[in-house]
Amino acid sequence: MNLQTGSYYWPTTIKNPYTYPPLQENLECDVLIIGGGSSGAQCAYYLADSGLDVVVVEKNSIGSGSTSTNTAIIQYSGERLFTNLVNSFGKSYISRHLQLCKQAINEIEQASSIGDIDCEFTRRDSLYFASTKEDVQKLQEEYDLLLKEGFPVDFLTASQIQERYPFKKDAALYSYDDAEMNPFAFTHQLFQYAAKRGVKIYENTEVNGHKFEQSKATIYTKNNKHSIQARHVIVACGYEGLEIKKEKKTSFVSTYTVTTKPVEDFTSWHKKTIIWETARPYTYIRTTKDNRIIIGGLDENTSQPDERDSKLINKRDKLIEEFNKLFPDIYIEPEFYLTAFYGGTNDGLPIIGTYDEYPNCHFLFGFGDNGTVYSMILSKIIAEVLINGASPDMELYLQTRPVKAQ
Repeated sequence: MNLQTGSYYWPTTIKNPYTYPPLQENLECDVLIIGGGSSGAQCAYYLADSGLDVVVVEKNSIGSGSTSTNTAIIQYSGERLFTNLVNSFGKSYISRHLQLCKQAINEIEQASSIGDIDCEFTRRDSLYFASTKEDVQKLQEEYDLLLKEGFPVDFLTASQIQERYPFKKDAALYSYDDAEMNPFAFTHQLFQYAAKRGVKIYENTEVNGHKFEQSKATIYTKNNKHSIQARHVIVACGYEGLEIKKEKKTSFVSTYTVTTKPVEDFTSWHKKTIIWETARPYTYIRTTKDNRIIIGGLDENTSQPDERDSKLINKRDKLIEEFNKLFPDIYIEPEFYLTAFYGGTNDGLPIIGTYDEYPNCHFLFGFGDNGTVYSMILSKIIAEVLINGASPDMELYLQTRPVKAQ
């Protein structure tokens, strides 16, 4: 699956990442995790101290897939407004989802500090501004809901925005205690933690066959060289999981990202807040530890790699233009730029897929603009099911979840 094209910033931040051997023998285990990216690492993290015999396989190198293109903006809010989600699922349902997002962010922060790798986790406030006057009322309703749920958030008027930023907008939500981090470093951190606790990790080990039975699954590596028998399987290989099992609730667009050269002066950028907008498609911006700026968005409704890739240079230049509209005083130069597939779900929530034809298997589809947060939630739920036999939050994210209205 051709997921992405371009030049990638995150892998350059770790000069000599730890490597793992390819699988050289047949294995038996309690849990097999397919996928060596962020979601696979989060699963391994939650299972590391469980006493279960856990194996991870990655077809390339750790963190080389969508993890390398993940902008790792860590928020509880997403592209779908919570007011809209309440209309679809009900208030108590989304209230619990909100709490799980908040809890996941705290646990990401804790996990980022468990080893020697600097995951660059930094708490940031977020500014979510109305792109048009028509969106102001939507933000006001979202503010009212979040305030009732106990989340720290302000509703900024046009004058309050202008006091803090060099641009004019009609209104904005200002959220506290969101975050940003280095997803490549985070993934390596979690895998090293898991490996030290006995989780077996194999790179350059591609899965290309499987046999699922009621009591076990047998997974075959490329050319049937080796097999792994497992009591449980977690498919946590991101969008490539759809090559094993199609999920009708998912869809794809193409997205674009620019990472600039380091910037010297951020005086006009209030607290280096994460900034995004209500427009669709939208743009978003964040900073990095070494003072770069990541600008992303301008999604396109195409799932054809050639068409996606042909627009990369034009989209790079447009993203720079969008940033300059907000901060004309900050001079930026692109250094890394890429395009990638970006997956979402048709109802706005991530998915834990469980299917009759794949017994004892969980598909982790942490799709959406909050992919890292969603994957943390789903990884923990799946681990709870495997360790304890059940999780009270499992039904919230199953592909069979009930929807009130669309």
